[in-house]
Amino acid sequence: MRAVWRRGGRGGRRCYLDPFIVNVALPEIGRSFGTSGLGSLSWVLNGYAIVFAALLVVAGRVADRSGHKPVFLTGLAVFTLASVGCALAPNVGTLVAARLVQAAGAALLMPTSLALLLDTTAPEKRAGAVRAWASIGGITAGLRSACHPVPIVELPLLRVPAFASAAAALTLFTVAFAGMLLGAVLWCQGVWGYSALRTGFAIAPGPLLVPPVALRIGPAVARFGAGRIALAGTVLFAAGILWWAAALDTGSAYAASLLPGMMLTGLGVGMTLPVLTGASAAALPPARFATGSAITSMGRQIGAVLGVALLVGILGTPAPGHAVAAFQHGWYAVAVASLLAACATVPLVRKPRPAVAKADVAEAAVRHRG
Repeated sequence: MRAVWRRGGRGGRRCYLDPFIVNVALPEIGRSFGTSGLGSLSWVLNGYAIVFAALLVVAGRVADRSGHKPVFLTGLAVFTLASVGCALAPNVGTLVAARLVQAAGAALLMPTSLALLLDTTAPEKRAGAVRAWASIGGITAGLRSACHPVPIVELPLLRVPAFASAAAALTLFTVAFAGMLLGAVLWCQGVWGYSALRTGFAIAPGPLLVPPVALRIGPAVARFGAGRIALAGTVLFAAGILWWAAALDTGSAYAASLLPGMMLTGLGVGMTLPVLTGASAAALPPARFATGSAITSMGRQIGAVLGVALLVGILGTPAPGHAVAAFQHGWYAVAVASLLAACATVPLVRKPRPAVAKADVAEAAVRHRG
């Protein structure tokens, strides 16, 4: 059991840490390759996210049928080799290509890491296991699959209210999360002139809040329900972003402007991502752990692409003296995305009994196969 946790945790952690590392390094990557255009550099993030999203559900289905462990080990090997390719890339084009291969490995790692953990966890402890796991670490194709005799995306799973609501909220919240993370990095390095290392330390307080909050939120979830906790988390996250919109300026002090918002967003993430991930997993039977995890992870990657694209589209290349106003517009858009995620959590406030939810999934799966 302990060995499974170590392996699964490392796999999930690799996939979760990747966006943080690349976001912080993005401006430095542009300078090292002589490329300053945010539009072209954004493909280092979005190319990865698109391939990751496109392959997640396929990987989850393959893992459910072929075995979680062999698919996990294959993903680990692919991800590691592609990471070496990223480190040796001589230009942005090669880096993006290596990132696409890296995303394929991550798509094999992500759903199987969670499935391996849940396979060895008692049913009554699975929600807590998912929160611990989450703390460390294509749309068109899906629509076309509705008419396919053996669809990649099991659309009947989305008819389970708890799973569908959690997946929708996760997708919308990740739009906000991706916009927040990239925006904070660009502000620190582009407006305040921080180095990549200093930027990492400036952003770190928020992410460092997530594990302790996620690991201690269980009693509150048991008392108030996943829906209420996630609703509060999304609102806190939006409050942190709105604080930035009001307080951040070219001459504002870090401790009085960026830090309070970072703490609020970190608290919001800890109350939202692990709780919603746990709620989605709790609605599924063991035979659909990897597939369900892949669907929610695919939604998060789509959300990440949309969040980055949204922020890049709003910021553009602001003229001198207009950066603060451009970032304010970006912060408002990110806050709106988080509040939309709050709306998506409302159906979870009145959570159905787990037994009923699992029965709905099983019945839907049988109808789907027939």
